[in-house]
Amino acid sequence: MEVVAINEGQSLIRMENVSTAILKNIFLHVKKGEIITLIGSSGAGKSSLLMLLNRLNDPDEGTITYRGQDVNSYDIPALRKSIGMVLQSSSLFDGTVEDNLAYGPKIFNEWDEKMGEELLQNVQLPTSYLQRPVDELSGGEQQRVAFARTLANRPDILLLDEVTSAVDLKNVELIEDFLSRIVPERVQAILMVTHDVAQARRLGNRTIFMDQGKIVEEGKTSDLFANPQTEQLQYFLKE
Repeated sequence: MEVVAINEGQSLIRMENVSTAILKNIFLHVKKGEIITLIGSSGAGKSSLLMLLNRLNDPDEGTITYRGQDVNSYDIPALRKSIGMVLQSSSLFDGTVEDNLAYGPKIFNEWDEKMGEELLQNVQLPTSYLQRPVDELSGGEQQRVAFARTLANRPDILLLDEVTSAVDLKNVELIEDFLSRIVPERVQAILMVTHDVAQARRLGNRTIFMDQGKIVEEGKTSDLFANPQTEQLQYFLKE
């Protein structure tokens, strides 16, 4: 099934009573224009939640819908094109920067050579990098190329898993600035796992706190940090 259009006000993603071996009774709605930051201790289930959304894993119980349709009804390549994911490791393959950028669009016969320059401009890399082998790039530059490669597929949603944890401060600032500018004009929503509480404050307009596979607390980011309601979150923020 092709990715379908969405009505104004409809949730892009809905998770209803979703459980896996790690996650327990997850309810989550994602709407257009949101940057949702997911925080919690290591092993809380944050990454596991992300991987359900473009079917890198499937739930044991519950339902996940995207644009009103069960995710199982979508063609997996089309789903992953529309719900793009960037990991902590850039996961670039051998070859040039352009080889990496063109890979996804060529699968769908959508690559235009002009796209390469625009994609690099989006992540503040010079267009001369197009023909540079990726193994000659710094870690931060590789991560920005990974973002550009995902954007080449024109995703509606970005899933980000600790994408700045292994890059230097300059690249953290560049990536955060980039993310804050692309919603909702280029990307309709972002779900971002981060271990950096300050980053969650800076970027998220909604934050979800997870512990032991459960969503313990969620809300508007400024309210959640200013007035945590649960002992688990209060303790986490003091660590």
